[in-house]
Amino acid sequence: MPAARPHRFCQLLSASLLALLSCLPLPSNAAALRWAAQNDILTMDPHSQDHTTSNAIAAHVYEGLTRRNESYQPEPALATKWSYVSPTQVRFELRRGVKFHDGSPFTADDVLFSFDRIRQPLGTKQTYVSGIKEIRKIDEHTIDLILESPTPMLLANLVNFSIMSKAWSAKNNATNISDYKSKEENYATRNAVGTGPYKLISWQPDQAVKLVANKDWWGSNKGNITELSYLPIKSAATRVAALLSGDVDIVTDMPPADFLKLKEEGRVKVIEGPEVRTIFFVMDQGAEDLRGASVKGKNPFRDKRVREALNLALDREAIKRSIMRGLSTPGMLMVPPGVNGYDAALDAPIKPDLDRARKLLADAGYPAGFELPLHCPNNRYVNDEQICLAAVSMWAKIGIKARLVAAPFQTHSQTFQRGESALYMLGWGVSTYDAQYALQAWGHSHTGGADGNFNFGHLSDAKLDALIQKVKAEADTNKRNALLREALIYVRDEALFVPIHHQMRPWAMKQNIDTLHRSNDYFEARFTSIR
Repeated sequence: MPAARPHRFCQLLSASLLALLSCLPLPSNAAALRWAAQNDILTMDPHSQDHTTSNAIAAHVYEGLTRRNESYQPEPALATKWSYVSPTQVRFELRRGVKFHDGSPFTADDVLFSFDRIRQPLGTKQTYVSGIKEIRKIDEHTIDLILESPTPMLLANLVNFSIMSKAWSAKNNATNISDYKSKEENYATRNAVGTGPYKLISWQPDQAVKLVANKDWWGSNKGNITELSYLPIKSAATRVAALLSGDVDIVTDMPPADFLKLKEEGRVKVIEGPEVRTIFFVMDQGAEDLRGASVKGKNPFRDKRVREALNLALDREAIKRSIMRGLSTPGMLMVPPGVNGYDAALDAPIKPDLDRARKLLADAGYPAGFELPLHCPNNRYVNDEQICLAAVSMWAKIGIKARLVAAPFQTHSQTFQRGESALYMLGWGVSTYDAQYALQAWGHSHTGGADGNFNFGHLSDAKLDALIQKVKAEADTNKRNALLREALIYVRDEALFVPIHHQMRPWAMKQNIDTLHRSNDYFEARFTSIR
């Protein structure tokens, strides 16, 4: 019958849920949005990798007890309110009537399960439950968080403590986190069932992540995006061309040169803004022998003079001028502006001094320098490979011969997590907007749990560890900020890393897109509309 043809046509397309959805009538205010950036997600497992792009996608699907509002302040999410029974016991009332995307109810058991899961050592997100000793179930919708000590960052940390379904995880053999660095996967790697505003339809690595609005979501979506596609496009030129041709709607990592040109031309809407991310080089200070280095029998990076030499040889202003086209903030602190603990007075970049750098190397016993590999991503940070090439040239002037090994971030990340990178680039976004998160992750000795959970440079410094422990437990704001300041100065003055700059993150989009620029690099469809 003729009237049945559209229905039969849709059935022919039912192998793809997205195709089926395209055959159904959509609300008058429905909109599909295509979002592009250069790097792919690493996993859909919300407890596996503390990687911003993966977190930003997962945040559409999974939720925490708290979330960030338009002003970045924590507000209720899966918990409706909380109260302090004592300074180390916090009672959370869970939101009633919430269902996971498979229809199963959200209860306290899911929170307890997720707490045990996120703390597993194969993940890198233990920081978000830092300071929590245990979680006790009071009833189906009430829990108590028992803290090791007063924890000032509790509500901010809980934003990224994603709650998974205990039943779904058990049903799909995903109760444990897989070993990402060894390229292992389980069902949660590529599939997801959360409580959030969007449902995962599919993830095809290096092609697209497809999401669709959750019509049963408990919350109120402030935008009108009913379908969201995330498209990883490594080539900067291709991303820009896709935006200009209308094949994508928004690009959240515009190359500096293209951004400035598009801003001047006015062909698309542009939003300028900083990102709370610092780009830096990590030196392996724990290995007895640096992997792939010409020096044998000792580790040059354990000598402060060598670390200082690498810092003195780096011309940060030249990188800003010639590579970043002015869209960066050179500095020496390991946290960026906008983060609690940052102080511009402490962040002035040092001027290059090649003569002093050579002398420091000679005094340390390396008058002719040495060779080693430099591992860098080529699709993660703004102009990452170009920055690494510039560093290779700058270090060569003092005798440090770095052999560039550039790779997509997934490969790069797995390599340094396996301990195979003597020197590598990393960018750290401070998702909690507090310096403790950064210091604890990459600055503390790796002792298990949240302390040193992203310390793949094997840094171990007793004084820094002691400062971080004090920060974690200090409830007095002024005293705590003084401790953060002391820790950041110590990291800077001991040259424990080679900071490059704080990254700017301009966005560009079609003129009919309205959205909030997010300095944490979390594009959020719930704050986005297409006119």
